[in-house]
Amino acid sequence: MNWEIYAFVFVAGLVSAVTTGLGTVPLFWADDVSDEVNVGLWGLAGGLMASASIFGLGYEMYSHPGDNLIGLAGVVGGVVLVIVTNGAIDRIDFDPDATDIATGDLKTIMSVLLVLLVHSFPEGLAVGVSFAHLESSRTLSILGMSIPALAVLMTITIGIHNIPEGVAIGVPLSDEDSIGNARMFAAAVVSSLPQPVGAVVAYYFLQLAQQFLEFGYGFAAGAMLYLVANDIVPEGLEAGDGVSHAKRYLAAGGIVGIVGFLPLVFLQ
Repeated sequence: MNWEIYAFVFVAGLVSAVTTGLGTVPLFWADDVSDEVNVGLWGLAGGLMASASIFGLGYEMYSHPGDNLIGLAGVVGGVVLVIVTNGAIDRIDFDPDATDIATGDLKTIMSVLLVLLVHSFPEGLAVGVSFAHLESSRTLSILGMSIPALAVLMTITIGIHNIPEGVAIGVPLSDEDSIGNARMFAAAVVSSLPQPVGAVVAYYFLQLAQQFLEFGYGFAAGAMLYLVANDIVPEGLEAGDGVSHAKRYLAAGGIVGIVGFLPLVFLQ
């Protein structure tokens, strides 16, 4: 087993998780981020994820030699995963928030992570799946390793998606006098720690069964698209509650995200 590439996949997932903390950085100096900017960030995240799902993972699924019906089954499977996991969260009699992480003991933090696992895991899957086709000729050299361009793009995309989540986590914590900037940043990062785990799990299983690569691409694409429709868009609209023309800010961010990803497709 090539442990070096597994470590690299884990680090890529960890990088995307750490970017959640970046959303809290402006709150080190300001008590809040304007609702207009926040809505635009959610739109940007949604646009990037939708574009990456369709033009990144979807393109790889379509172009990979194999049965595209398997890929479409993967899309359905990804959607079902998010629906089932969201349903599982709703049934758990535990409603954690960022303050639980920032002020809680180890037992509380582990309980929070178990709940967050089903929320962040699909995003980690997308990172892991993007590493699966290492034989691709479209690679970038990073630290002496040939890495698929899609993997780099997916890591960046999920990272950008995490920034508005960090803002959402940091805003209530910034009002807590007992919680400093370091703990606020750490709480945001911890909320996304399941992502590197999901990345490694996805990569491992796709290495065991390369014939299901189309399913893996479709699975990650379906999960991400459903997350955009079910989580990111509603979160963006909620962040803009009371803001005039909130839908316009969300749509503008979405368009920038979609169009902004398109030139990167040619790097794949």
